[in-house]
Amino acid sequence: MSFRQAVGTAAGAALLLLLAPSAVAVSAPHDSARTAPSDEVTVDATGTVAADGTITLSGTYRCTGAAGPVFVSSTVSQGDPLASHPIGGSSAVCDGAEHRWSNSEKSAPRTLVPGPAHVEATVFDISATGLPLPTVHAVREQDVTVAQG
Repeated sequence: MSFRQAVGTAAGAALLLLLAPSAVAVSAPHDSARTAPSDEVTVDATGTVAADGTITLSGTYRCTGAAGPVFVSSTVSQGDPLASHPIGGSSAVCDGAEHRWSNSEKSAPRTLVPGPAHVEATVFDISATGLPLPTVHAVREQDVTVAQG
């Protein structure tokens, strides 16, 4: 890996941490004019929560035209729609093919429990030139069921 790639990757990871949803976040409207028609993300109808509080969400994504490192982020809320919890983040590939994504995060026990929930998944890239800025490729909000896993 070249120095420039390493710096770009580190800057992208740092920005990802800064952009990660806080424990209380409000979803911003998605600007669909910025995404390609073929860019999409889906959320599986069921997520799981383990006895230790680890929640796992998954789905599929497809994107093209990324300018830098690509990620799939996800958040989940139960009850209060303004109190969402970040559920991990995973790296992605924008090659036009459909891929699976899966994010897991350990939350405080009983913070997230089996039952209905609302999930938001976002596919975005971080530009590799100049100031690292995110470009959203796809966003999906969906009601799901969280099952004991």
